[in-house]
Amino acid sequence: METPLSPLEFARRTRRLYPARDAVVDGDRRLNYEEFFTRCDRWSAALQALGAEQGDRIAYIAPNTLALLESFYAVPQIGAVLVPLNYRLIADDFAYLINHGGARIVCVHYDYLDAVESIRAQLPGVSAFVALEGTETGWLDYETLLAEAPHHFRRPAILETDLLTINYTSGTTSRPKGVMITHRNAYLNAIGTLLHHPMTMADRYLWTLPMFHANGWTFVWVVTAIGAAHVCLRKVEPKAVFQKIEAESVSMLCAAPTVLISIAHASEELRRTARRGVRVLTAGAPPAAATIERIEVELGWVITQAYGLTETSPLITVCEPRPEHEGLSRAERSVIKARQGVELLTSGELRVVDDDGRDVPHDGATIGEIIVRGNVVMKGYYADPEATAEAMRGGWFHSGDAAVIHPDGYAEIRDRIKDVIISGGENISSVEVEGVLLRHPAVLEVAIVGLPNERWGEAPHAFVVLKAGATATEAELREFARAHLAHFKAPEGITFLAELPKTATGKVQKYVLRGRTAISKQ
Repeated sequence: METPLSPLEFARRTRRLYPARDAVVDGDRRLNYEEFFTRCDRWSAALQALGAEQGDRIAYIAPNTLALLESFYAVPQIGAVLVPLNYRLIADDFAYLINHGGARIVCVHYDYLDAVESIRAQLPGVSAFVALEGTETGWLDYETLLAEAPHHFRRPAILETDLLTINYTSGTTSRPKGVMITHRNAYLNAIGTLLHHPMTMADRYLWTLPMFHANGWTFVWVVTAIGAAHVCLRKVEPKAVFQKIEAESVSMLCAAPTVLISIAHASEELRRTARRGVRVLTAGAPPAAATIERIEVELGWVITQAYGLTETSPLITVCEPRPEHEGLSRAERSVIKARQGVELLTSGELRVVDDDGRDVPHDGATIGEIIVRGNVVMKGYYADPEATAEAMRGGWFHSGDAAVIHPDGYAEIRDRIKDVIISGGENISSVEVEGVLLRHPAVLEVAIVGLPNERWGEAPHAFVVLKAGATATEAELREFARAHLAHFKAPEGITFLAELPKTATGKVQKYVLRGRTAISKQ
């Protein structure tokens, strides 16, 4: 009587219960759930006609569109493995990932056809190239194939331990690794997300988070599971976000901190006329308390912080609100909201340990590494047993994230392990220093890195992006930091930049900043 745990179960239930409810809005296109799932079935049949078999990898390169959303159902229900790639990469990156993943079919949005066309000769394992929205000589047309396909496909037996997706990491310091997510991983992450961040069928979810990024934090399935509506957004710009929220009565979205910053600092008119009550789940990097406070006060939105990694499907903690938080000031609540929180009911066990594997005291000060084990941890890295063994050593997944545990059990990330600054024997959290500087009225973004220092070994250095039209001096920002931090934590130097270097998923590339400074001093 056991049913394999798979997000495909969400599709079965929603199709039966909510066939006439709004499913997807993509520009001028509007589909209900019956129409959406009919298209998914036809694309499954089309893939099988192209020779796709159970276990085959099928790669997609596309922004947040109807066709990409359909892939999260059409591909897995024939037992194939979806490989959603980051469309912000370059052609050589695409070649490496498509070959590494062994993709048999590649589906590409029109905007990226030229990039993939330039590397077709490097992709001998690909048997079919499909163009999404638009045509190209030598490419198959998605809509044509879909229209000609039958409604029925061959559905194989699928185990919950079968691969659902391969999601490639950002690869900030080395080649990206292919994270193998099973049907069970994704199902339990989705259930845990709904338990801690409830949605109803009345919700309308805006796709500001890329669907390729850890499967849109599994919201490609979460939204469907509850019978809510997917509202696609192909390019995330503050004006487009606010307009889509108003036009489509959006009630919820997910956003990395970089998107939160752009929303918090949108034009006064956009912020003043914004729809109130929007719920936001943020993760990907620790957001600043100042950013959370500004959005909640000025826009009337409600922000919840979560934490996870691609390797954990991705969410493993959530900063759940507690009744005792209600008596705190808004600023104090914002500080708590910036913490990563406690384990999801379905995620498994999280610990913060020292170099000897012992749990750190719950004092909010002692830094250790986050390690986890449980139902959402990946099956491993695709075709990389060495990296898998290293990450999973001792029966725990080692995150590489440095954190503390507060007396109430809430985890709070202080850095990546490799980014903790040790100055004169003292540990300095770059995240803490960044949070202080972000409270300065002229600062838009900031990154703190440790640079060599003759006296202290290394010392914090700030790379700052100022708000448009704002001014601030190095001395002014240094004194601002010293007024709000222990003096040894204040940056020794400050460099002003027009923008911070970031990965394609919006994470600051601190190794680039260190290298830039090292080169400039030679």
